[in-house]
Amino acid sequence: MQKRWLEHSVLNQEIIRSLQESLQVDEVIALLLAARGINSFDEAKSFFRPQLEHLHDPFLMKDMELAILRIEKALAAEEKILIYGDYDVDGTTSVALVYGFFKKYHPNIDFYIPDRYKEGYGISNQGIDYAVEHNCSLIIALDCGIKSVDKITYANSLGVDFIICDHHLPGNELPDAVAILDPKRADCEYPYKELSGCGIGFKLVQAYAQKNDIPFEEICCYLDLVVVSIASDIVPITGENRVLAWYGLQRLNSAPCTGMSALMDVAGRRDYYTITDIVFSIGPRINAAGRIDDAKHAVNLLIAEDHAAARDKSLLINLKNIERKDHDVSITEQALAMIDEDPLLIAKKTTVVFNENWHKGVIGIVASRLTEKYYRPTVVLTQSNGHVAGSARSVRDFDLYEALSECSDLLEQFGGHKYAAGLTMKPENILAFQQRFEEVVSASITDEALIQQISIDACLQLKQIQPKFIRILNQFAPFGPQNMAPVFLSKNVYTYGEPSIVGSNHLKMIVKQDDSLLFECIGFGLGEHLKEISNNVPFDICYSIEEKIWKEKHSIQLNIKGIRTSQQRQ
Repeated sequence: MQKRWLEHSVLNQEIIRSLQESLQVDEVIALLLAARGINSFDEAKSFFRPQLEHLHDPFLMKDMELAILRIEKALAAEEKILIYGDYDVDGTTSVALVYGFFKKYHPNIDFYIPDRYKEGYGISNQGIDYAVEHNCSLIIALDCGIKSVDKITYANSLGVDFIICDHHLPGNELPDAVAILDPKRADCEYPYKELSGCGIGFKLVQAYAQKNDIPFEEICCYLDLVVVSIASDIVPITGENRVLAWYGLQRLNSAPCTGMSALMDVAGRRDYYTITDIVFSIGPRINAAGRIDDAKHAVNLLIAEDHAAARDKSLLINLKNIERKDHDVSITEQALAMIDEDPLLIAKKTTVVFNENWHKGVIGIVASRLTEKYYRPTVVLTQSNGHVAGSARSVRDFDLYEALSECSDLLEQFGGHKYAAGLTMKPENILAFQQRFEEVVSASITDEALIQQISIDACLQLKQIQPKFIRILNQFAPFGPQNMAPVFLSKNVYTYGEPSIVGSNHLKMIVKQDDSLLFECIGFGLGEHLKEISNNVPFDICYSIEEKIWKEKHSIQLNIKGIRTSQQRQ
């Protein structure tokens, strides 16, 4: 697939020079800092040395005082509390954190995760009925609830109070809950807006601990859950999230909770887990519980204290993940064949595919894979409970949510954000939706948006990749949205020895440039370039630098994102 190489625009040279001098760093390091909005020595110090003291006072969040007062009232009166959360990684880690904390102080507590297929996303009448049947007078909802106006009204009519802890955008009307903790509320002045759902849960726990003289150290044990939610929910790793992620990774790698440790064992232990490892190893396994079976399995694992029980639960979840992979591969192959065999579909600027037999639990994953392949707004649809359920994914700089809004008359409901969304519709509206979605996207998307982009942070000579440079570069981690691993451009490099294809279509090679050292490289999915780099001709590479650790031995590998010859450069 054709990709655009986009080099960052020139930044303020005065700031770059000032950072170079005050920090005594390479110009490239100063440029990377400036590109992240870091303009001074003090800002760089906070960035490189995150401190727990940098976390904001939780009582700055609108309604936090009301939430804590209601929880204290419940504990004093020995009311039964229900911890309610979504079925994905963010929701299940949220429930495990808040349930695990309050269980220490209040045994009269339960948790509830809605069934993905019977109840759908968010607060359900069934969940509220469960609370009534089990004498729960207070529900703490995590990672959901901000748009559940009717459901909260229903709960109020039954005498059940709600505290909502959500991080999604509110609608025009807020639910009539006792307290609504959501930094994205228009009337909330909390300084950081991008917490995960589990992050909001952590702030609730932090506030309770702060008011009740519980040492902060007693809630640090939950930071492994917080970092797993941050990584898996793909929230920006900036500001407060960066602090939580930095300390969360420390916890995950040194003293994870019993359930997390068991899951890491069955996933295959690593010397050090990064955000990427969570995204591709831990997160999918936790998600698989709700996709294939019941997300309660994930919560039970994450709150487990007995090692043998945690081991059993982690093995069960791992089996669900294997089943999820099988569905994923099979459905992706069917969807790709459906598109490849239809010239009309190939020619479109959107992908909308439907099969009534596809597993609802993996259509989001399939939508992501189709977007990677064809790089255009994509919707994957399947039959579910008499309706058609869909999962949608977008491309860079295109607002998927707005496009779906223009199709809302054809939808029963939809929700999400700029790059990902879920939707339902009546079966008879599928064809009309395909046509309308194509019309809406075609009218507003640019040709550039339909070409995948490689964003390049800086040009680099390979000889600049020295131990000090690597040590400082490592301190930019943890990497993730709005703080991605830097991508460098090096021009006129040569292969050393014979490059080869490994795996399905991955390019493995060794490169050098002028008088540089030799660097091992891996280019995932870049096997098509084998011939053009095998003729002892210079070419350009863009790449991220990875430090591999194996049995305490460190080595450097360049993860190649793109390759171009001098002719292609022109």
